[in-house]
Amino acid sequence: MNFFRYLKDQWSLILGWLFFMILTAFVMWLAPNIVVDWETIAYLTVIQSVFLAFYLLGGYLGKRRWWAHLANVKEHSPLQSYLEGGHTEEEKLVEEYINQLIREHQELMQQAISNQQDQKDYIDSWVHEIKVPLAASELLVRSVEFDIDDKKYMLLENELSKIDEYVEQVLYYARLDSFSRDYLIQEYSLKGIIQPVIRSQANYFIQKQIRYEIIGEDAVVLTDAKWVAFIFKQLLSNAIKYTPNHGEIMILIETTAQGVTLAVKDSGIGIPTEDVKRIFDKGFTGVNGRLTQQHSTGLGLYLAKNLAEKLGLKLTADSIQNHGTTMTILFPTLNFYNEER
Repeated sequence: MNFFRYLKDQWSLILGWLFFMILTAFVMWLAPNIVVDWETIAYLTVIQSVFLAFYLLGGYLGKRRWWAHLANVKEHSPLQSYLEGGHTEEEKLVEEYINQLIREHQELMQQAISNQQDQKDYIDSWVHEIKVPLAASELLVRSVEFDIDDKKYMLLENELSKIDEYVEQVLYYARLDSFSRDYLIQEYSLKGIIQPVIRSQANYFIQKQIRYEIIGEDAVVLTDAKWVAFIFKQLLSNAIKYTPNHGEIMILIETTAQGVTLAVKDSGIGIPTEDVKRIFDKGFTGVNGRLTQQHSTGLGLYLAKNLAEKLGLKLTADSIQNHGTTMTILFPTLNFYNEER
């Protein structure tokens, strides 16, 4: 706080001083045995003004240290470190009040963190537990493959596959915060990562009679295969979901000066221009996601974008409504990796 702002807060004191000066001059004028002239009043005003100035200046200098301490705490860690250094009773009262707020805040934050960790542990446990009956259900469905109608069998497989995908989304969403403890960066064949994902979506390709093609030479990338496979699965799943029957999906691999790009290009319904910039927002479904035939949770692309950023990858989208969408993952070139190659 500067001196002028301090003076603004002392308006009542300055106003009281002015009232006192006027009252003193008035009393001196009323006294019959005192000869009052303007020089005497001016002299008294100067003397009292000097005393007032010294008082205000001393008060400002005394409190400036306290204000500087408050500003330093506010700038660095207002809710992490306790306030210290109060000397006057007023400063000690403020210090005690602020420290009490900090203690309550820290207790609430600790409780919130503990609750969040408990919830995360429960979700992780639930996901692993639900995978057992889910796998058993898949085996049961396969055991009755020849006992039920083919169409019904395919529908059952599709629904189980959707449940598995949603469970997987929950698991990866819960692991976003602990990503740094759950990845392994090493060299992987890009086709070796994406081909198992494509095979896992075979039923959808067959049912919708969608043709796919992998274009481009295989490339070796430095990344984590599990997380990249999940990202690619979200992109491929969306491409299949929004591509009509008899459509096509092209998977393009290209090596450029910037790095290796993996693109999923479909001939689907595309994304409206006003939605393109928001498709990576958490929970955003857009116009397409609200269609009853293509129900969307709004988490797939959000997770894909976040995981890509954590891996140092760049995920972008390019779409023209009614003409298709292209989702591109860029694996940037790393200097030390290039030098070794």
